[in-house]
Amino acid sequence: MDLKELRKIIELMNEHGLTYFDMSKDGFHLKLKKGQDLDSLRTLLSALPTAAPAVAAAPVAVAATPAAGAAAAPAAPVVDGEPITSPMVGTFYRKPSPDAPVFVNVGDTISEGQTICIIEAMKVMNEIKAERSGTITAILVDDATPVQFGDTMFTIK
Repeated sequence: MDLKELRKIIELMNEHGLTYFDMSKDGFHLKLKKGQDLDSLRTLLSALPTAAPAVAAAPVAVAATPAAGAAAAPAAPVVDGEPITSPMVGTFYRKPSPDAPVFVNVGDTISEGQTICIIEAMKVMNEIKAERSGTITAILVDDATPVQFGDTMFTIK
């Protein structure tokens, strides 16, 4: 890849508002990220836990319905396992075509390199492969919904 091609990719990233680009071709791998580092943002947000409960307490006190309590209960199992995050911005798909079966379900054992979903970005279908083996413990994104870079799509144990 020459400098002109690299500049064209960067121009396209800027033009379309992309923050992450990953390409592999014939033994060549290019990964570009721009903007804030997600890990440093998570660290920053975790340092501000006192603001979040105060904001969350007000709606709970106003709503105070059993549905609000039930909605909070399923959040605990989601943490069970390590997150598999979206490597790009796009539309998340659980299956390769509308009439095909889904790639994975909760409880499925997957192996490294196995396709677990597709993310459509700029009319290109990108197969997302598992980076490690394990068992899917949760699917956190609905089919055909948008995802951002770093959004947790699955958890794996």
